[in-house]
Amino acid sequence: MTQLLTPGDGPGPPTGAEAAGSPLQTVAPGDVFAALDTSPRGLGAADAVTRRDRYGPNELPRAGRRGVWRQLAAQFTDLFAIVLLVASAITFLAYVLQQPPDAGTFRLAVAILAVVVLNASIGFAQEYSAERTAQSLQAMVPHTCRVLRDGERREVPARELVPGDVVVLEAGDAVSADCRLVEAHEVSVNNAALTGESDAVGRTGDAEAAGPLLEARNCVFMGTDVVAGTAKAVVFATGPATEFGRIFRLASAAPGQKTPLQLQVASMARRVAGVALAIGAALFAVRVPTGQPFVETFVFALGVMVALVPEGLPATLSVSLAIGVRRMARRHALVKKLLAVEALGSTTVVCTDKTGTLTQAEMTVTQVWAGGASHPVSGVGYAPVGEVTDPLAVRELLRAAALCSNARLVPPLAADQSGSRAGHRSWRVLGDTTEGALLVAAEKAGIDPAAEEDAAPRVAENPFDSVRKMMSTVHRSRDSGTYHAYVKGAPQELLARCTGIDWKGERRALTDELRAEVVAANDELASQGLRVLAAAWRPVSGSDVTQDEAESGLTLLGLLGMLDPPRPEVSAAVDACRQAGIRIVMVTGDHPLTAEAVARRVDIVRQAAPTVVTGASLDSMDDDALDGLLAGPAELLLCRVSPEHKMRVVTAFQRRGEVVAVTGDGANDAPALKHADIGVAMGASGTDVAREAAVMVLLDDSFASIATAVRLGRSVYQNIRKFLIYLFSHNIAELVPILAATFVGFPLVPITAVQILAIDLGSDVLPALALGAEPPEPDVMDRPPRSRRERLFSAGVMGRILFLGGIQALGVCVVFFWHIHAAGIPYSRFTEDDAVYREAITMVQAGIVVSQFFNALAVRTERQSVFRIGLLSNPWLLAAGCFGLGLMAAISYLPALQAVFHTAPLAAADWAVLAGFGALLLAAEETRKWWLRSHRPGARKGAGR
Repeated sequence: MTQLLTPGDGPGPPTGAEAAGSPLQTVAPGDVFAALDTSPRGLGAADAVTRRDRYGPNELPRAGRRGVWRQLAAQFTDLFAIVLLVASAITFLAYVLQQPPDAGTFRLAVAILAVVVLNASIGFAQEYSAERTAQSLQAMVPHTCRVLRDGERREVPARELVPGDVVVLEAGDAVSADCRLVEAHEVSVNNAALTGESDAVGRTGDAEAAGPLLEARNCVFMGTDVVAGTAKAVVFATGPATEFGRIFRLASAAPGQKTPLQLQVASMARRVAGVALAIGAALFAVRVPTGQPFVETFVFALGVMVALVPEGLPATLSVSLAIGVRRMARRHALVKKLLAVEALGSTTVVCTDKTGTLTQAEMTVTQVWAGGASHPVSGVGYAPVGEVTDPLAVRELLRAAALCSNARLVPPLAADQSGSRAGHRSWRVLGDTTEGALLVAAEKAGIDPAAEEDAAPRVAENPFDSVRKMMSTVHRSRDSGTYHAYVKGAPQELLARCTGIDWKGERRALTDELRAEVVAANDELASQGLRVLAAAWRPVSGSDVTQDEAESGLTLLGLLGMLDPPRPEVSAAVDACRQAGIRIVMVTGDHPLTAEAVARRVDIVRQAAPTVVTGASLDSMDDDALDGLLAGPAELLLCRVSPEHKMRVVTAFQRRGEVVAVTGDGANDAPALKHADIGVAMGASGTDVAREAAVMVLLDDSFASIATAVRLGRSVYQNIRKFLIYLFSHNIAELVPILAATFVGFPLVPITAVQILAIDLGSDVLPALALGAEPPEPDVMDRPPRSRRERLFSAGVMGRILFLGGIQALGVCVVFFWHIHAAGIPYSRFTEDDAVYREAITMVQAGIVVSQFFNALAVRTERQSVFRIGLLSNPWLLAAGCFGLGLMAAISYLPALQAVFHTAPLAAADWAVLAGFGALLLAAEETRKWWLRSHRPGARKGAGR
C-alpha cells in the first residue's frame, strides 16, 4: 500500500489506505477521523471545496478516444491505400512531364485517388458508426450520495466526494468511493462487480489486523452495493485512486490484440503489393528497350500494377464485416470493432465468468420443503412470475419468511421513476438478495408481503448476526391483538431451538424421527447446490420480549432452497460450443463448490471429478506449470481468482496458440476482457469498465449469443474467402491480356487502368458484398475451430482463383485478339483512337464483367451445386450482377462514358459470344464440384479447407 495523501501533501488524488504509517483497516474507529483529517461532523463546506480542487472529481477518466479526424486519417494507413496514393501521385507527375499532357493519364490519377477516398470513407463510416453505437453512460457510480457536511446530512453529487467526507450508507445504496467504516449495524455488501462473488459479505466498523485491503471487513469500495444494514464511513480514496480505479488502469494498460484476420489481411496486402510492384517494374524494364516512350511506358507499367491491386477489397471487407455486425446486433450482440466479427469464428477457448454471465445474478427460491413434502417453485430472477406447487401447504412458511425480511422488491416502472438507477428495466431488490428471493417466492404463492405487513406490523427486531446465524422479528396482529415471533436462519442453528414442527397444518412435537427427516431434507437440498434457510414461529407475550425468548421454543415451518440460477439458454449454448470444438473454462472469483455446482447445471462439467484450481494455487505455479495445467483436462474450473490471475491465464492460452474469448460483467473482468482476442461484456448487468474494455457487448446478457456470434463469425470468414476468390480471379483476367499483348508485340494495352478501376469498383464491389451476405452453411458449427496459423489464401483458395481466373483470362484473350485479327490491320498501325481497337478493349472489359456475373454464382459453394441451393436464393447477388451489366452497357453505349473510357458500342452478337464464355466458366466449375463430390466424398468442406 502507498501513503494516503492528506491536506498539506502535494496535489493529486490519494493512492492508498495508510495513515500515520499504519494500514487504515488497523486503526480504531474513533481514530479514523483524525487519521483522515476530518471529524464525526464531516467536512466543512470550504474544506470540501479545497479538497475537491486538490484531488479532482470522484470519477473514472474516460477512455481516450481518437478524434474524428484521426479516425479518418487512420483509414489512409492501410497498405493498399498507401500503394494507391503513391501510384496516384506518380501518375500526376507523369501527366505533368508528358508533352503534350495526356488527359487519359490525368483521369487515371484522379480515378486512383477517388478509389482511395471512397475506400477510406466507407471504412470510416462503418467504424465510427459502430463506436458511436457502443458508447455507454458511466452507470456504475451513482449520481448522488448522502454525506455529513458541518454536521448536517446532505445529498451531493457523487463526483463531488473527497477524502475525509463522512458518508451515510443504507441498504440499497451503491458505494461511491473507497471508505473505511466507523459505524456498522448488520451491514452486508455485494462485491460482485469488484470480486466476482455474488454472495453478500458482512462488514464491521471494528479495527482489523493488517492484510490485503480488499479482504478488510471494515472497508467498502466504489462500485459495490450495500444489501443490508446501515453504516457511517469515511472516504479515503476517490476516482482513479480507488480499487475500482486500479482495475480500470490495469485494463487501460493492457495492449489490444490483433485479430487473425487483421494479421492475414496485412500479410496478404504486403504480398500483393510486392507482386504488383515487381511485375510492373519487370514490364517497364521489358518495354523501355523496345523504343516505347519513357513516360507512356511508365504509365503502362503503372496500369499493370493497378490491375493487380484489388482496389475494392478494403471497402468490400469493411462493409461485409459491417453486415456481420448488423446481423449480430439483431441477435443482441453489439460488436464495437468490425474485425472482431471474424475473430469470433476462429475462437478456440472461451474463458467465462459465472455471476451475471452463466447465472442470472439474482437469487431465486427453487424448492420449498414443508410437512415432509417438497414443493418446486417455477420462474427465475426477481420478477414474481411463476408458481409454487401446492401453495396452500407452504403459505405459513412463506408468509413467515416474508415478514422476517427487510428487503424490498422494486418493479421496473418504479425503478425508472426513482432516478436512482436510470436504465433498469427489470425487477430488482433493495436490500439483501436472499431476502429478496423470499419475497418473490411469497408473491408466487399468492401472498402480498405489503398487505401481510399491514395486517401484522412489526414491533420489534433482532437483526441477523454471524454468531447465532438467524434473524427474528415480532409482529402484532391487528385483528386479534396477539403477538408472534418469526425467525429465519441457518437450518442447523434454527432446528436446535425448535420444539415442534408444523406438519401438514397441525403442530407436532419435534421427535428424533422428525428431526432426522428435517436434517435429511436439508442435506438433499444442499447436495443440489442450493443455499438453505429454515423458518419458524412462536407466540410471544408482547413487543418487549427478549431475544432469547423470541428465538426459543419455536415451531419449525419448513425449509427454503435457493440458488443464483443459471440462464436457461446457457446449456444449449455450451453444447453448441462443445460441438464446434470450443473449450469452455470457467474463471470466477467465487467459491469452488459454488462454481462447480453452476458448471454442472450448464453442462460445462460432466465428469465426476473436474480439475478445480484456486487463485492461491495459480500463484505457486510458474509459466511451465500453468501451461501444463491448461494443456491438461478439458474440464477446468479456476476459482477465487484475481484480475491479474485472469490476465495470466488468457496470456498462457494465447502462448499456446489459442484464440481466446473472455466473457464477464464486473470491473474485475475488464483487464482480461481487453487482453483477450475477443472480450465479451454483458450489456445490461455489466459495468461500464467491462463494456469499455470489451470489443463485443451482449445487449441481452445471454451467453447463448456467444454461440450465435461464433456461428456468424465463422460464416463471415467463409464469405470473405468467397469474395476473395471472386475478386482475385478477375485480376488474372485483367493481367493476362496485358502480358500477352506485351509478349506478342502489340503496342497498346488490351484494357486500360481506368477500365480496370471501373470493373473493380463499379462491377465487383456489389456482388462481392452480396457474397459477404450469404447465410451460414448448415454444418458450420460441426467443424473444428480454424487454426490461428491457417492462411487466408490456402492452397484450395489459390487453386480456385487460378482455375476460375484462368478460364476468364482465356476467354478475354480470345475475344480481344480475334477482334484485332479480324480487322486485318498490322499491329504497328493501331492507335488509341482506332475504332477496332476501342471495340476490342470494350470486348475485354465487357467479357470480364459478364464472366464475373457467372463467377459470382459459381463461388457461392465449394462442393454443392449452385443449382441445388437455387440460383434465386440470393436475390441481392443477382441484383448486384445485373447492376454491373447495366453499368457496362452504359460504358459501351453512352457517348459521355465512351469518351472517358475510350470504349465503343458492342453488337448483339458480341454480347452473345461473351455470355457463351461466361456459361462455359459456370459449367467448368460445376464439373469440378461434381468431380469433387464423386471422387473425394470424404474431403473436408469449405473453400480451401
